[in-house]
Amino acid sequence: MKDLILLYSLVGGETSKKFAPIAASKGCIVVDNSSCWRMDKEVPLIVPEVNSEEIKKNKGIIANPNCSTIQAVVPLKVLDDKYKIKRIVYSTYQAVSGAGLKGINDLENGINPNYELQKFPHPIVNNCLPHIDVFLDNGYTKEEEKMIDETRKILGRPDLPITATTVRVPVINSHSEAINVEFENEFDLEELIESLKKAKGIIVEDDPKNNIYPLAINASGHDEVYVGRIRRDFSIKNGVNLWVVADNLRKGAASNAIQIVEEMINLDKMKK
Repeated sequence: MKDLILLYSLVGGETSKKFAPIAASKGCIVVDNSSCWRMDKEVPLIVPEVNSEEIKKNKGIIANPNCSTIQAVVPLKVLDDKYKIKRIVYSTYQAVSGAGLKGINDLENGINPNYELQKFPHPIVNNCLPHIDVFLDNGYTKEEEKMIDETRKILGRPDLPITATTVRVPVINSHSEAINVEFENEFDLEELIESLKKAKGIIVEDDPKNNIYPLAINASGHDEVYVGRIRRDFSIKNGVNLWVVADNLRKGAASNAIQIVEEMINLDKMKK
């Protein structure tokens, strides 16, 4: 197998833009965790449980998706294959760890009235901020646009109608997402739940009568995507609601990159 270099987001998109092509030209394969290459048509955007076959198409650079997108597409791929998704509505509740150490500091120290915010434009303590990344001219944030564009690319559905509202919440780690899905085809709810239970990388926690559903505090430290609160959306013909939770630092970033490397190693072994 070719030499492998991992360029994480801490190096920044501009650094990756400069050095990733150089590494690729020398025979290396770069797995990049910045947003620099994600929407490049020549660069595969990979979540191994969803589109690992796209790894073979790499030309020296592979992109690791946005954290909030990764956990969403793992269950969505299962449902798209069975029922064909017609529309997606994302509402996210994203932990401060996604904003780095300064974001964590704003939460942990924000109760102090004399504390000066390091990351957020408003206090995150006792607050929710519908503002992740910068605002665009169309009124969406860049984070919302990332989720929309990356979901379409990963699922191979470039025209799929998707909308998103991303919100920063006072939680240290693990992102939670309410995902509303409308299908082209009819579905049996129990069959849908069983399909998710059998899928790789998913843990279904869906027993509301006993207060069992995915929680950020339980997902932290794990690589799986947790899915629960699975119920029909009675406002449309073929709709379902999902509550999806995952560790944004593990499955949403580092672990997904490692899984990509593992898939590459397995592909190399198969060739031999």
